[in-house]
Amino acid sequence: MDKTDFLLTGVGGQGILTASDIVAEVGIALGLDAKKSEVHGFSQRGGIVESHVRWGPRVAAPLGEPGRIDYLLAFELLESARWIEMLKPGGIAIVNRQRILPMSVTVGDAAYPTDAFIDDALRAVTDRVVYVEGLEIAQSLGNQNLANTVLLGALARELEVDQELWLEVIVKRVPPKSVELNKQAFWKGLGQ
Repeated sequence: MDKTDFLLTGVGGQGILTASDIVAEVGIALGLDAKKSEVHGFSQRGGIVESHVRWGPRVAAPLGEPGRIDYLLAFELLESARWIEMLKPGGIAIVNRQRILPMSVTVGDAAYPTDAFIDDALRAVTDRVVYVEGLEIAQSLGNQNLANTVLLGALARELEVDQELWLEVIVKRVPPKSVELNKQAFWKGLGQ
């Protein structure tokens, strides 16, 4: 396997860092070198979070370059459009349809873009766009915090990696009391 670059992005509180830890650990479980980098500045206040993960036989640095990311995993709809220039042409964008209004929209200084505008921005780079109802599925399981695991299921569907390996890593990374719900969230994301 050559190197594979992932970019996970969204808003603080969506479980992006946990998800990126899981993606990195799946790479390690595959016997690959895996590196991860994250930026989460004001994430606890609803700010942007980004995390790069790179797998490969030998990885020197975790950061993917603009136009070279293989998988963009966007936990919030608008963040997919903000980061689409990082995706390589024909790469895969997995996009949670959840909207979290930025402060500029909340105070009336800006408008949240339409779904069509966001979709056009994504499809200018790739026709491989996978929309996921992550929040809706998580809420149907009784815990909105499971949306990150739903998105990991959608990512697993796109990768040629044993799904049981994903589940093994998820079980190790989530609190024991939420293992069963995370398994359900993963399977729902995988089958969506």
